[in-house]
Amino acid sequence: MPLILASTSIYRRQLLERLGLPFVVARPDIDETPLDGEMPDQTAERLAIAKAKVLMERSPDALIIGSDQVAHLGAQRFGKPGSVPKAVAQLQQMRGQRVVFHTAVALVNSNTGNIQVAGVPTVVHFRDLSDDEIVRYVEKEMPLDCAGSAKAEGLGISLLDALSGDDPTALIGLPLIALSRMLRAEGVVIP
Repeated sequence: MPLILASTSIYRRQLLERLGLPFVVARPDIDETPLDGEMPDQTAERLAIAKAKVLMERSPDALIIGSDQVAHLGAQRFGKPGSVPKAVAQLQQMRGQRVVFHTAVALVNSNTGNIQVAGVPTVVHFRDLSDDEIVRYVEKEMPLDCAGSAKAEGLGISLLDALSGDDPTALIGLPLIALSRMLRAEGVVIP
């Protein structure tokens, strides 16, 4: 049964490659706007499922992986900044704070309709960063396509005091521990 990653994220693709399984990538094209009153973890899980389900019709006999991440500090959500000024502003808001990154993964069997989903939170403690540190970091790493404007797998780790969570790959965008469990439940042998 083919394995499809419903994401064009290079980070998710690189993470999935770690499992050594053949897969293809497809763009899910969904509206990622949070629903009114929806909590960040609910948004991440709903969108992970929606990304996988939108590909079911095109791929009637496949295992489809969807994933989404929502970063938040209280009621403030942090998405992909898309520009240097927005990345700097996000990091200025997050400095000295504990930010929660909710990463959800869904696995949909388009043949049986079986849906598995898991949410994996990671708490990230940002250092009390100076404006100069923030600007230097953003200009050097250009984290414009990352929720929260920091790549913990790269230089962004230097912005942190600590992080805690059950799966280090969740913060990068695809919780491989949960995904591996889901794949095994569908009979996939992981090398």
